[in-house]
Amino acid sequence: MIPGWIIGLLTFPGVIVHELAHQLFCRWARVAIFEVKYFQLKNPAGYVLHERTNNPLKNVLIGVGPFIVNSVLGALIAMPAIISVMKFESGSPLEYLLMWLGISITMHAFPSIGDAANIWKSVTAKETNLLVKIIGAPVVGLIYLGALGSVFWLDLVYGLAISYAVPLVLIKVMGG
Repeated sequence: MIPGWIIGLLTFPGVIVHELAHQLFCRWARVAIFEVKYFQLKNPAGYVLHERTNNPLKNVLIGVGPFIVNSVLGALIAMPAIISVMKFESGSPLEYLLMWLGISITMHAFPSIGDAANIWKSVTAKETNLLVKIIGAPVVGLIYLGALGSVFWLDLVYGLAISYAVPLVLIKVMGG
């Protein structure tokens, strides 16, 4: 088994984008931020400490922000390299760099167990709207599955799928 700090080091852009996404969603939700650590060689690899909010929707958005941002950004960064390699059947160092960035960013899309716990507290609170409970409970379940799946490299599989498969599908759909 590879130590987490080595994986973090090899995929540090993904950790940084993950924490930036939490920070961005905190700002959008107008939730005060106390401290941000974008990357470190220990557990956790990064974090955003912010004020507690009783608004379940804000908690869900802050928790899933990295999933949205890392998935979209990773696919967009990898796409030019995938298109170029598919059309010219070769790869330059820049294209391999873009592929690595895309994979490392999408690998860190899954929210952490801590994110899931915060979302779960909000979703299961008495005062939480029934619609938020109905939507939030499966989201938390998927987050826990994703976190547990990282032991079996699910995060890498997801990173490859989003970084490579999405651009390839788009190329096929657009007739390329």
